[in-house]
Amino acid sequence: MSILVTSPCPESTIEKLGINNWPIWTCDTSSFDWTYDDKETCLLLEGEVTVTPEGGQPVKFGAGDLVIFPAGMNCKWDVHQAVRKHYRFGD
Repeated sequence: MSILVTSPCPESTIEKLGINNWPIWTCDTSSFDWTYDDKETCLLLEGEVTVTPEGGQPVKFGAGDLVIFPAGMNCKWDVHQAVRKHYRFGD
């Protein structure tokens, strides 16, 4: 299972997916474990994060990046700078 990062996310993709209409999630600097029950697509508006999939290599991303997490992935989030992101679960 891999994390897909598009850096930076093109404006055309933001418009095509309607990302600006998605909900916003925020998180202060912290570390926590997370399991993705469903695929998540998100666009970071602010912040810097490293996510380490169970048994995998760390993936670092930040503001302006479009990130896709696969369903069923267990991982650890390390939020280095407070995050603000648009997100959507499912396809």
